[in-house]
Parts: sequence; structure tokens; C-alpha cells
Amino acid sequence: MRRDLLVALNAARQARRAVILVTDTPSGEARLVGEEDAARDPLAPELDKRFRSGRSGMLEDGRTFLTVQVPPPRLVVIGAVHISQALAPVARIAGFDMVVIDPRTAFASEERFPDVPLIAEWPDEALKGVPLDAYTGLVALTHDPKIDDGPILAALAANCFYVGALGSRKTHGKRVERLLQAGASAAELERIHAPIGMNIGAQSPAEIAIAIMAEVIATLRTSADSRRAVA
Repeated sequence: MRRDLLVALNAARQARRAVILVTDTPSGEARLVGEEDAARDPLAPELDKRFRSGRSGMLEDGRTFLTVQVPPPRLVVIGAVHISQALAPVARIAGFDMVVIDPRTAFASEERFPDVPLIAEWPDEALKGVPLDAYTGLVALTHDPKIDDGPILAALAANCFYVGALGSRKTHGKRVERLLQAGASAAELERIHAPIGMNIGAQSPAEIAIAIMAEVIATLRTSADSRRAVA
């Protein structure tokens, strides 16, 4: 592999940017395509599919190999609540990194989250060490606007692939009013999944966690556009 391509691949990995190395196997000629440029590429439909699946492989022409490098998906969960406890093992099984943020030390304890990175700080401070990006999903679960609203706005601004918030339609309506006043656009707010999770009639924290994870995976795998940088 050419040195410049290797350097670019390593830089993309460190920056959590998705790229595909397109190699013509008979000649060895290769080029790197970022997700933000895929729509303008001659292989656009196939590249889009590969960015969504994260799978490398040979194309049907038998000569073009696509090496897909996408960041590991990550969940940032606001609120160290019962749903978060149930969500942690589900996210792990699905291959997602997960971090929980909650300034309420009575909830954010290692005893309740022994195997999950836990930050017992206010989200605006905690997120300085956990940058949001297009391969990060944000799940807001505290029901407290003072804790949830800031991270939701930050996730929308960072073009997180998924932004979900716990609460009824009435609760979300009030949330929308607050976020509009805080400067969010109506188009941005339409990206929020609320009430959170797929509608499977979930009742218990474990069932709600499964509904959330299903919605997160569906959003990640079916919409590459939601992960592309906003122009």
C-alpha cells in the first residue's frame, strides 16, 4: 500500500471518520473515498451500501475490492437509571461501546455500573472528554431538562446518527419548545426519536432497553445520509 494511503487511513481511524479503500486488484491501483464524498463517486451505490453494512469485499466485477473502515459505533447515555443498566449488556452484545453520564452521584455509582465507563459530571463537562460524532448515538434518559437538553442540542449539532429521548409525546412537545427557544431548528428537532425506542409495547426497563437498541441499530444500518456531515 502506498505510504500516503496508509497515513490517510490511520488519520481517518484516529478521527473516527469512515473511509473505503478502493483497490483494482489486477493493477494494484488504489484510492481512498471518505463517506462525505461517496455520493459523487462512480461507485456511489455500492459505497453507500458498504458504509451502512461496514463489510469489506470484492465487487461483482471480480477485480475491485473494497476495504471498509468505519469507526466502532458508540452510545453516549445521559442518565444512570434502570434503563441504562439494562441497556449496557444489550449494547455490548450488539458491539457498541457505551458510556454513561450523570452528575447525580447517587445514581452514577460503580456498584450500579460495574462494567461500563461512567462519568459523574454534568454533561457539558463530561462531553469534553467524549466527543460526539456521526458514529455516536445519544440516548437521554433522565427526564430532567437541566441534564438532558444540553446533550441533545450538542448531539444534533454534531450530526450524531441517533438522538433519542425518554418521555411521552406531551413531554417531548415541551422539550421541543425549549430546544426551539435555545436555538435549534425545527428540521433538527425532527431527528429526535421520542418517545424513544421502537414501538413494541415495552413496559419494563429491560424491554425498553431492547426497544431502544433496536431503533439505534435500525437507524445506523439503514441511513448513511444521517451520518454524513451537514453542509
